[in-house]
Amino acid sequence: MASPSAHSLVRDHTVFACVTGSRAFGLATEGSDTDRRGVFLAPTPSYWGFEKPPLHVEGPEPEQFSWELERFCSLALSTNPNVLECLHSPLVEYADATGRELLSLREAFLSRQAHRTFVRYAEGQRGKLEAEMRRRGTPRWKPAMHLLRLLTSCRDLLRTGELVVDVGTEREPLLAVKRGEVPWPEVRRRMAVLVAEADEAVVRSPLPAGPDRARVEDFLIRTRRASARA
Repeated sequence: MASPSAHSLVRDHTVFACVTGSRAFGLATEGSDTDRRGVFLAPTPSYWGFEKPPLHVEGPEPEQFSWELERFCSLALSTNPNVLECLHSPLVEYADATGRELLSLREAFLSRQAHRTFVRYAEGQRGKLEAEMRRRGTPRWKPAMHLLRLLTSCRDLLRTGELVVDVGTEREPLLAVKRGEVPWPEVRRRMAVLVAEADEAVVRSPLPAGPDRARVEDFLIRTRRASARA
């Protein structure tokens, strides 16, 4: 449970907030949660004492999670799928001047490194699903759906250089997986095809080999300096 002071960082210093999850993916159904994610800027003087600001905060609202700006940028530079999807969510709820500059840097975080991180994450999660299936006798279909969504997003990102969060016309095929209407061997086959297509796409991808770390660091330093003078 986050402390009241941590919650005040979210309430008073948020620079960017969005909705992620099924509602941003275009996969929401009746009863779907509203997952909110955000970025807060801890005031620079709060780093001058022994006790440092938190790297992330849960709450204060249900289904709400926020990162401190530096932590968020670090995760995005490592092509963390969940963080990159926040930056590309079509459902932005708030962005101040700092948040708008962060959004303007979206392309600086994208690179061919997404191939490794997205696929490695998906394959790790698939292994967990299969282990659970051996214990339970049936897979958990909702995570299986999201793995297909993630691999599709990865393939298309590598092909086009753009990260599109909304699944568009894939909504119904993906929801059929969630409902358990697609046999597990077919789901595994689709995953394997998507991994192979991502492997092929990365070779000719328009994305740079790595993210523009210097550009992001310049933004972070300028933001910290401005906070110190405030």
